[in-house]
Amino acid sequence: MENKRVLFFDSGVGGLSIYEEVKKAVPQLEGLYLFDHECFPYGSKSESFLLRRIGELLTGACRRFEPQAVVVACNTASTVVLPTLRQHMTLPVVGVVPAIKPAAALSQKKIIALLATPGTVEREYTKALIADFASDCRVLCLGSADLANIAELRVSRGSVDEQAIAEILKPICALPESEKPDVVVLGCTHYPFIRDILQKLLPGMTIIDSGEAIGRRVREVLRQNGVDFAGEEPPGAARAFYTGHLEHYEDRLSMVRRFGFVSLEQFEL
Repeated sequence: MENKRVLFFDSGVGGLSIYEEVKKAVPQLEGLYLFDHECFPYGSKSESFLLRRIGELLTGACRRFEPQAVVVACNTASTVVLPTLRQHMTLPVVGVVPAIKPAAALSQKKIIALLATPGTVEREYTKALIADFASDCRVLCLGSADLANIAELRVSRGSVDEQAIAEILKPICALPESEKPDVVVLGCTHYPFIRDILQKLLPGMTIIDSGEAIGRRVREVLRQNGVDFAGEEPPGAARAFYTGHLEHYEDRLSMVRRFGFVSLEQFEL
């Protein structure tokens, strides 16, 4: 059976939103999901720490699992490590960065908002995306250290603090109608898991993320690497891995099984 194994990486469970979209585009995919629970969240970590940490984890994981491609399913990580990873890894590396370009094209008011972690908002990579693709727009950047945690809890344990989300969104909601954005970019892969609440609190605004585009990109990368999609063979078993000590293991195991993973194991370098 041909290897269609792809390694997905994130600090937490947010990258599962990307995995879902890629799986739709490539049903034959054998998915491996590694989340760095030990160092979650990444939004407050330094660039030097992230470069070292992610490089070590992905080098070790690729040696162990031998995937066809790697998806860095985390905006914060991608805006830091993509250039370095692509220099040092022979495998294709697909990153997830804020969907600034499609948002700018979609906006009628030429006012867009970026919801992301503080790290993603402050990265030069993100500033370059805005300068290159949204120079004709007013871009409201809202960096939250808490929104990913709220989404993480919802996915893993089912609880969600809607009032806390409303507080985070106040800088956007309090704007006069003429100054409110008409397109909102979800710049963290955790955020699609609270999209319904975000949409409720941001009525009339179009919310977009990078998921579908990443699905198409992974399929194209695998095709360019010679993967044949003509066969009907079933995918290999999807497995999930975590770093550190995982609290509420049974809750997390139940969660990853909802996404089609058959196991959840500790990953050690």
